[in-house]
Amino acid sequence: MRLLAFIGVVLILALAAGAVYFFGGFYSVAASVPDNPAVAWAVGTVREISIRNQAANAPAPPELDDPAMVQAGAREFMEERCVVCHGAPGVDGAKFYEGMNPQPPYLDKAGGELSPGELFWIIKNGIKMTGMPAFGKWVEDDEAWKLVAFIRKFKSVTPAQFKTWTAEKPPANPPAPPAPPAPPASPK
Repeated sequence: MRLLAFIGVVLILALAAGAVYFFGGFYSVAASVPDNPAVAWAVGTVREISIRNQAANAPAPPELDDPAMVQAGAREFMEERCVVCHGAPGVDGAKFYEGMNPQPPYLDKAGGELSPGELFWIIKNGIKMTGMPAFGKWVEDDEAWKLVAFIRKFKSVTPAQFKTWTAEKPPANPPAPPAPPAPPASPK
C-alpha cells in the first residue's frame, strides 16, 4: 500500500513540476532554441499518427505516375511557392527557412516515406506548429494530386528537368503589340 501511495505522490509532483515548467514560462517557444527532446518526440509522434489516421480516406488517382501529371505537379510546386521553403532540384529554398523550427524538409525523402494519401492530406490541411499552411482553401483537389505526383518523383527529378518543366511558357494567344502613337498634330 505504501508503494502505491509513493507512486501517487511522485506522479502528482511530476505533474506539478511539468505544469510549473510549461505554464510558468520556463519552456522556451523561441524557434532559435532547439526543442526539448521529450517534447520533440511527443509532438513528432502525435503528428505522424494523426496524419496517418486522418489520411486513411484519401484514395489516390491512378494516374499519379503519369509523366504529364508529374510535370504539371512541378509547375504547381513553383506556382504555389512550395519551393520557397522546401527547395527543389537545383533550387535552394529561401534563406529564412533556416530560422524555422522545425525546418521544412527537402522533399526527396517525403515522396518515399509518406503515402500519397498522407501527402495529399498534408497539402490540403497543413500541419500545426510547423509553418506548413493548409492549402485546401485555394488549391483544388486535382492540383493537390499533381503536387503529390511530383513530390513522389522528387528524388529522381534532375535540376535540368525541373527547370524545363517550370519554365514560363508564352501565352497561347499573345496580346497584340500596342498601336504606335499618333503623329503630333501639325501647327496651323
